Amino acid sequence: MIMQLSDLGWNSFFELNFDKYKNQGLSAMRIIRENREKYIACGELGEFSCEISGKFRFSTESKSEFPAVGDWVVTSVISNEMKAIIHALLPRKSVFSRKVPGQITDEQVIAANIDIVFIITGLDLNYNLRRIERFLSIAWESKALPVVLLNKADLCPEAELRKIEVESIAIGVDVYTLSATQNTGIDILNQYIQKGKTIAFLGSSGVGKSTIINSLLGMEHLKVNEVSELGSRGRHTTTYRELIILPSGGMVIDTPGMRELQVWGDEEGLKYVFDDIEKLSLNCRYRNCSHENEPGCAVKKAISDDSLDPKRLESFLKLKKEFKYLEDRQTMKASAIEKANWKTISKLAKNTKKNKL
Repeated sequence: MIMQLSDLGWNSFFELNFDKYKNQGLSAMRIIRENREKYIACGELGEFSCEISGKFRFSTESKSEFPAVGDWVVTSVISNEMKAIIHALLPRKSVFSRKVPGQITDEQVIAANIDIVFIITGLDLNYNLRRIERFLSIAWESKALPVVLLNKADLCPEAELRKIEVESIAIGVDVYTLSATQNTGIDILNQYIQKGKTIAFLGSSGVGKSTIINSLLGMEHLKVNEVSELGSRGRHTTTYRELIILPSGGMVIDTPGMRELQVWGDEEGLKYVFDDIEKLSLNCRYRNCSHENEPGCAVKKAISDDSLDPKRLESFLKLKKEFKYLEDRQTMKASAIEKANWKTISKLAKNTKKNKL
């Protein structure tokens, strides 16, 4: 598959960052598949199996600095074998991340350099406004434009009512109902899928991400599993991340369904998702009002007069606490690293002094 880099999303931002490598005989490629540090990248000469150079590996401190699907990388090509070595990662224009599952405080990059995030929710038992708020906050954090897709409208007589509910919490975000299995409402997505643009599909298992992508491709490219009616829970049809080039020229990134989506970043995304609460808090008596027990809280007043859903405030406070907890953990981690570094320096200094004696 030979194409122009611009077809893969290359623009002046990446061109500027690649400038220092131009005279070194290196090539820019985009990661289109990643599975446990095994990569396939695409460039002007086609698709290449890629490995990370030893220098890159040993100079990288965090897993988040390794390539992810959607990343642009600097490579040296072994053209007769269709293989390449990755020497550097170009800066990301946008990145969708979460905290790694479990107790470790580290970033997991889900997809990079995305323009639009399609947040997909099933209109079955998967439907959950609080989960949508969580996805939205992390999508805004990524610096990509979120769009909410309410799939399985054919199974929900109240589909339009659900759409209105989501619009009330997804302020300034486009919301659509569709049915991937019935192939209805899919056409509306074409207005976002344009040549050189990258869309990431995100949602829980069984919401229909793979079915929607297959509809856009016009073929069964991705395996689709049936969803159990008991609990509307699906299995992880997609087991690795992949960037797929559509016939229309746009690109989509399919990701495995995520049971756990812990926040990463700062609270910037919350300002977009909970814009109504942010505006109300400007009228609170205290600037640092926690919206819990303080007198003169405009947010609590809005709940008492039924202009704000108490569950929405609960969701807002929960996410704020998660961001604060993440910030504290990152501070502790940085402090521990600094302490370990000073301990190493002190040990080296003592050994040097002993050797001199």
